[in-house]
Amino acid sequence: MIENNVRSILSSISDGNCFHEQITLVAATKMRTPEEINRAIRAGITDIGENRVQEFREKNAFVMQANRHFIGHLQTNKVKYLIGKIDLIHSVDRDELADAIETRSLNENLRTDILIQINIGNEASKGGYRAEEGRKVYERFHSRAGLRVRGYMAMLPNTTDGSLLNRLCDDMRALYDDVRKTDPDICFLSLGMSGDWERCVSRGSNMIRIGTAIFGARQTSAE
Repeated sequence: MIENNVRSILSSISDGNCFHEQITLVAATKMRTPEEINRAIRAGITDIGENRVQEFREKNAFVMQANRHFIGHLQTNKVKYLIGKIDLIHSVDRDELADAIETRSLNENLRTDILIQINIGNEASKGGYRAEEGRKVYERFHSRAGLRVRGYMAMLPNTTDGSLLNRLCDDMRALYDDVRKTDPDICFLSLGMSGDWERCVSRGSNMIRIGTAIFGARQTSAE
């Protein structure tokens, strides 16, 4: 099943997004075993994303070569476990976290790639900056020696209002395009998960985070 799912999604995105940009498929590996993850990598997955630091630490040594992403909420006291081991941190949702990532990166003579998380639906249950803050946040972060901003990440709200979802996707793309005009390091708009990735790709996302649609439903009620 995993292999077929990977091949199906990769085939679906092979022509790129609506702007004919290549799409990066990140397999979301929360609560998945190293064996499951390795099956996905052998089937063609090049990028994997973990939500929890403890899971990353437990599984990392047993997972095959792939680009490592951290896509979950990150506590500042756990940054030390990721720096130098993660290729891209998606969930930089507050200045305090950016400060911690930079400090640790500089201590290790590294520059860490990050995405700025935008709370595109202004939801109390989600972290991230407001969309109208997105440009100013980028301007605060982009010249820091220990950080390299590569773009933005967002999660669409859970709603059946298609017009609203399209508008929010377009708002994210507009923010991404605005910053990308002056910074060649900006190359990722991480927007879209198992339930909405097709909509997001059709509106300009070039990075999607897919878990259930690759691995199937989790065999537990824990989330």
